[in-house]
Amino acid sequence: MMDGARALRASLPPEEASARKLRILYHHRVVSRDGQSVHVDDMIAALRGLGHEIAIAAPASPEGRGAEAPRWVAWLKRALPAPIYEAMEIGYSVPAFIRLYRAWRDFAPDVIYERYNLNLFAGIWLARLTRTPLLLEVNAPLAEERARFGGLGLGWFSREIESSIWQRADRVLPVSEVLGTYCAASGVDRSRIVVISNAIDPACYDGIDSDAAKRALGLAGKIVLGFAGFMREWHGLDSVIEALAHPDLPPSLHFLLLGDGPARAAMERRAAELGIAHRLTFAGIVPRNALGRHVAAFDIALQPKAVAYASPLKLFDYMAAGKAIVAPDQANIRELLDHEKSALLFDPQQKNAMLEAILRVVRDAALRRRLGAGARRQIDERGFTWRDNARRVAGLAAGLIKKEG
Repeated sequence: MMDGARALRASLPPEEASARKLRILYHHRVVSRDGQSVHVDDMIAALRGLGHEIAIAAPASPEGRGAEAPRWVAWLKRALPAPIYEAMEIGYSVPAFIRLYRAWRDFAPDVIYERYNLNLFAGIWLARLTRTPLLLEVNAPLAEERARFGGLGLGWFSREIESSIWQRADRVLPVSEVLGTYCAASGVDRSRIVVISNAIDPACYDGIDSDAAKRALGLAGKIVLGFAGFMREWHGLDSVIEALAHPDLPPSLHFLLLGDGPARAAMERRAAELGIAHRLTFAGIVPRNALGRHVAAFDIALQPKAVAYASPLKLFDYMAAGKAIVAPDQANIRELLDHEKSALLFDPQQKNAMLEAILRVVRDAALRRRLGAGARRQIDERGFTWRDNARRVAGLAAGLIKKEG
């Protein structure tokens, strides 16, 4: 599956990407400060770190930073019928194109790099008008996502728009090989699909001591099972709560949860009912610049569920921190982790499989150390850093420029 895309990624030498300093016009529609903004900010920083010039065209400031999702946008999405809201999204392409064209005119870029968004034509329009190569980063099949959650009003039309945009980009950069198959199925030539997963700057975990991180959180001497992310009912975190009450578990096992979400309140209530509230710590939403000091306190890092085509950002934090990872055994996770080498993977379709995997790692300190070391090593072996990703993008851009010339 997607062997051609993987081979192309692996064949890009760092020298090719760094031979020429590029002018890259970076276009996105991200205004929230979440995982999307982490990807945007870290990728831009990595490209600049290689010496490339970046101009940003985005809804926020000229640098695309510091914005919060406008409340009126969320209100409109709730209040309007889905077809009307999506028609307004399509209409947004016009002011977005004007902003993008002005940036292109002022900056004179070598290439356009765009983060794909549903019903957004601006990047394709500019690329065609100016004959500037376009690299399109794809993080999800957004038409399918909206349809699954009942929010796709224009149905086939939005799907056709999505396919059309993907097909017209010079390079399509899905974040997983699984997602690459979606792109190919929509009509994108496989030779133009290059998988570039999410990544991490491993230096952000350098010098962070696990014991010190535990002491800072009042968890000294504990075996810490950790989770970072949005807490949803379908994650299965409630089964971990139930397990903490089992008498066979080491009394030193503690569950540290970073983040928030609709499942949190029920979990807190159930822990109190079982008399184990003292064995859980809900740290709440942790700022990105403090995440390392919290993840460092983990001994075991949990990824309970994952969307089939995602490249979960939290996994790269877990890997960079050198933690023993427990995650579902599915294709996109196997792109990042190897069972028994850098993670313990469980069958997400098998009842209690996640819990059994957790218990195995809890009871085996040598296994925890081996998996943690393997996870950290895999960052370097597979080039899961933003700097490596920037090299890949720059190499692709340089190849397109040479071809255009």
